[in-house]
Amino acid sequence: MTLGRLRHPVSPEDIDAFRRDGVVVLRDQFDPEWIELLARGLAAHLDAPTPRARIWDRDAEGRTMFWDSMAWHERPEYQRFVFESPAAEIAATLLGSSRVNFFFDAVFVRSPGSQFETPWHQDEPYWSVSGHDTCTIWMPLVPVAAKNALAFVPGSHLTNAVFDQPDFGVLNPDDKADIDRSDFSAIATDDIPNIDSDRAAHGVVSWDMNPGDCVVFNSRILHGGSGLLPDDAGLSVFTSKWLGDDVRIAFRDVGMDPDFSDMMRDHGLDHGDLPGSDLLPQIL
Repeated sequence: MTLGRLRHPVSPEDIDAFRRDGVVVLRDQFDPEWIELLARGLAAHLDAPTPRARIWDRDAEGRTMFWDSMAWHERPEYQRFVFESPAAEIAATLLGSSRVNFFFDAVFVRSPGSQFETPWHQDEPYWSVSGHDTCTIWMPLVPVAAKNALAFVPGSHLTNAVFDQPDFGVLNPDDKADIDRSDFSAIATDDIPNIDSDRAAHGVVSWDMNPGDCVVFNSRILHGGSGLLPDDAGLSVFTSKWLGDDVRIAFRDVGMDPDFSDMMRDHGLDHGDLPGSDLLPQIL
C-alpha cells in the first residue's frame, strides 16, 4: 500500500459535483489493504465497544443496527487509517481547504435482513462544531446495492435551513442511559420534506458500491433513506468526519448527538475555537 497517496486523482468534475450536489461517489479509491485493516479493526471494535455505543434498532428476530463513534483512540487500525490513508487528502481536495482536521469516526453495522431505515436528516446541526467546510467519507466494507445504501438529496446542503431533525436518542431499544433526547424543534427553521413520497421529484441518489469505493458528502445535505437489507446480506460501514477552513467549535443548547462538548473542554477547546489538540488533530 502507498500510504497517504490517492489511488486515483480527484478530478475537477468530482470537485464540481461535490460543491453543486453536496455528494460525490469516488470509485476504487482505497486499496484492499485499507479495507482489510478497517475490517480487522471493526471486528475488534465490536468485541469491545466504547461507552458511546448503542443499538438503534432490534427487531423481533434479533436483527440489529449497531452504531458507535470516536473509537479511534482505542483502535490502532482506525488511528492508522486517519493519519496514513488518502482520506484526509480526499477531504481537503473536495472541500478546497488549506487545512483539514479529523473530527471523529463512526461505524454502522446492520444484521443480514435488517429492515431499519435511516431517518432523513442533516449531520452538522447535531454536531458540536459549526461550519460549511465539513464532510463525511462513507465507506462500505462489503458490497452494497444502491437500493440498500445511504441515499441523498442533491443540492440540499446549500440551504440555510436547520430542519426539525429526528431525535436519534429515541432509537434506543436497550434503554441505555445518557442518550440525548433533546427537542430539536427549539432551533429548527424548517420541517423536513416528505422525501419518500416522491423520491424522483427530490432527485434522490444512491449508488451500487464495492469495498474501496466511497461516498463523500457535505454534513448539511439531507440523507437517509433505505438500509432495507435482504436476508443474505448484512452491511458494515466505516465513516470518517473531516473539518475544513471555516469550522469552529460550537456548543449547542439542544440536539448535540454525539455530544463531545465535555471531551472538548477537557482538551482545552471551547465554543468559537478552531479545531485542534490531540482530540481533533490537524492531518493536513
